Amino acid sequence: MITTSAISTIREHVKTWHSKGETVAFVPTMGNLHQGHITLVNEAKKRADHVVVSIFVNPMQFSANEDLDGYPRTLAQDTDKLILAGTEILFTPTPAIIYPRGLAQQTFIEVPEIGDELCGASRPGHFRGVATIVAKLFNIVQPDIALFGRKDFQQLMIIKTMVEDLSMPIDVIGVETIREQSGLAMSSRNGYLTTEEKHSAATLKQSLDSIVSAIKNGEEAQQAITKAEKRLISAGFTPDYLEVRNANTLRQVTATDSELVVIGAAYLGKARLIDNVSFSK
Repeated sequence: MITTSAISTIREHVKTWHSKGETVAFVPTMGNLHQGHITLVNEAKKRADHVVVSIFVNPMQFSANEDLDGYPRTLAQDTDKLILAGTEILFTPTPAIIYPRGLAQQTFIEVPEIGDELCGASRPGHFRGVATIVAKLFNIVQPDIALFGRKDFQQLMIIKTMVEDLSMPIDVIGVETIREQSGLAMSSRNGYLTTEEKHSAATLKQSLDSIVSAIKNGEEAQQAITKAEKRLISAGFTPDYLEVRNANTLRQVTATDSELVVIGAAYLGKARLIDNVSFSK
């Protein structure tokens, strides 16, 4: 595996591959890799001739009161995992390479409406940072396909919308969430959970499942959400939001919508956990 922080190195390899008619899959990450990330790499290998992974903890998507400095950085372990998974190039740029003029002078991208709601309302500016870094990485790597986990459902929808709106020739693929045995969605931030909190953490997924079951049985969505919020609070969570949205647009549900997603975020100790469940009504 080639590890580089040089944009020119990435472009040289991708240009050579494309000149031979070979395809490139890209998996952007912030490192501290778990089995969910490796699943993305494995899926990428099935869909393209070559796989590029990036590790970059993006300061633009963290607000002043968030965990940028404390975000886990485990490059040596991540490198070993990516070698075993068969990654061909690991791109590890620094903030100075990505934002040479600094964050205040950086051109940015915003996806309106869905970028301002749900996690966007709780974390102002977060999705501006996500859209900007993903667009920049897409321009650097120039992949044919890019893979993202469906755990970050709103992020996935924002990236798909950005790619469509800006006519980027990239196929964005969402890969099913990888879960721990308890049902807890794998996440780098699960490392913030204490042993006791880890036992309670699966309640988020269970609460989302309860909303789906209730709606399918004819219960009003808000009534089901209220019950789920109480369940989360009893388990030690502080709910941020629980909502039912259109699974294709993330807009508010209308009477004619049949493809839905229950999406939620809640705090448990130091960790902010997110999850979602898609279903047909």
